[in-house]
Amino acid sequence: MLPRSALARADQPSALDTSIAASQAPVEVPLRPVAATAAEAIWPTLMLPGDRQAFLQAINHSLAYLATPKAAQDYQNHPVPGITRDRVWRSLQRLRQLVATSPSSQVFQTALRREFVLYESIGTDGNGTVAYTGYFEPQYRANLVPTAEFRYPLYRRPPGLESWPQPHPTRLELEGGDGLAGSQGPLAGLELVWLADRLEAFLVQVQGSARLQLTDGRELSVGYAGRTEYPYTSIGRALVNDGKIDPETLSLPNLIAYFKAHPEDLDRYLPQNERFIFFREGSGGPPTGSLSVPVTAGYSIATDKSLLPPGAAAIIQVPLPQPTPQGDWIAQPTTRLVLDQDTGGAILGPGRVDMFIGTGPQAGELAGRINTPGRLYYLLLRP
Repeated sequence: MLPRSALARADQPSALDTSIAASQAPVEVPLRPVAATAAEAIWPTLMLPGDRQAFLQAINHSLAYLATPKAAQDYQNHPVPGITRDRVWRSLQRLRQLVATSPSSQVFQTALRREFVLYESIGTDGNGTVAYTGYFEPQYRANLVPTAEFRYPLYRRPPGLESWPQPHPTRLELEGGDGLAGSQGPLAGLELVWLADRLEAFLVQVQGSARLQLTDGRELSVGYAGRTEYPYTSIGRALVNDGKIDPETLSLPNLIAYFKAHPEDLDRYLPQNERFIFFREGSGGPPTGSLSVPVTAGYSIATDKSLLPPGAAAIIQVPLPQPTPQGDWIAQPTTRLVLDQDTGGAILGPGRVDMFIGTGPQAGELAGRINTPGRLYYLLLRP
C-alpha cells in the first residue's frame, strides 16, 4: 500500500475497476527476457516520444526516486534476477541521452536494438496478457465552507488513524447512507473542503486526488493522506451484477449518466465500497505517485511494485480509445515508452497496468474508457 500516494493507486485500479480480472496467485518471476528474434518485431515500433520534454522530465523524476534510500530498499529483494537499482539507473540515464539527441526515430531504434534488451511481463495468464485501465485527476467545483449547495465534504486524515481499533468503521458508519452524517462521528471537525455533488466527492476518493476550483476563484489541489482498512469494492461492478448496466457498456461516463438518471441509488451503491479515503491539501503542482515523485500524463503507469521494477522504463502495447470527428470512439493500437512510477492497493500481480491520463474532464472521459488487454515490456541496458 502507498501511504504517500496522491493518486488513485492508493485505492484501486480505475474509476470503475472494469479491468479483466488478474490472477493474484504468487508469482516467482514476473518478467521474462525477450528473445532477440522476438524483440526484432518490437524495436521498429518504438518511436521517439511525441512530447520529448515531458518524457525527459518523467525520466528525471524516476532518477530522483532511484537516488533515494527508499529505492535502495525497494530493490533489495527484487524478484527478477539481474534487475537491480543500478542497472535501472544506468538504463534511464542512457535512454534520456538517446531521447534528447536522436535526430530521428530510426536512429533511436538502432541504438535501442544495439544497447538494450527487453523483458516481458508474464501477464495474467502466463502468456503476456496484461489488463489495462486508466486513471486521472478529477477537476471539480468546491467551497471551503458548507453551504446549501456545497454539502459533501472531503476529510483530512484523523490524527489517530493508525491506532483506530479494527475493524475500522465502514463508509456507511462514517458518513451515513446519504453521505451527510460525517459531522456526527469520528470525522467531525476534519472537513477539508465541500463539493456540491455526492458522486463527485466519491470519485475523488476513487481517484485519490483532485484539482478543485473554489468559488472564490482560487484553485485547491487535494491528495491522498490515508484510508480505512477495507478492500476496494467497485460500484460499477455492483451495477452490472444487479442488471443496471450492461457489462459491455460499463465505463465511467455511463456510470455517471446512470446516477444522474437514478440519484436515489447513490444511497444504495456508494456504501457498498466500505473503504474510505482521507486527504491533505496539495502543493498545487502535478499529482504525485507512489514513488513520491510527480506523475506525467501519458507517460506514467501504475503497476504492482512488489513484482515489477519501480521507476523503470517500460513499453506499453495496447489499443487505446481515440475520439473521432463524428463523436464516436475507436481503438487505436498504441506502442509507447512510459515510466513505471505509481501503484495501488488493487493493482496486483504482473498482469495489471493503470495509465495516468491527466487532469480534468477530458482526461476522465478517456481514462474511463480504457479497459482492454495488451502487453507490457521493460527496457534495460544489456548486462
